[in-house]
Amino acid sequence: MPSKPRLLDVQAIPPTPAEADAGRVLAKATLRAATLLGLSGRQLAEVIGSSESTVSRMAGGARALAPRSKPGQLATLVIRVYRSLDALVGNDSQARLRWMQSYNDALGTTPLQALRTPEGLVRVVTYLDGARALA
Repeated sequence: MPSKPRLLDVQAIPPTPAEADAGRVLAKATLRAATLLGLSGRQLAEVIGSSESTVSRMAGGARALAPRSKPGQLATLVIRVYRSLDALVGNDSQARLRWMQSYNDALGTTPLQALRTPEGLVRVVTYLDGARALA
């Protein structure tokens, strides 16, 4: 009598070449956005829910970031924060960093601190989307 397949025998389906490319692009864009927002590797790891070593491997090109994964979704929001804020400050890096480090009444903290939780990250994105709509 043949044995039943066990769940542990199931292997993950490897990503397609297009998915792998998207993961590399997302990793690179996330690292760039994080740097321009003043986030360290440790802070980025905390924001996207990964380890600092994973972020380090991403920086070295040895690790991609799957767009549909939870870290990939959070990374997409980090990129949105950068893009929205950059549009508001007119590509002024000092103004961007100052905004990230300054207390914001609407957020109840600094944007840099708010990014430490998924809820805070969403609040920052929503705040910036609203500010861009008014601009």
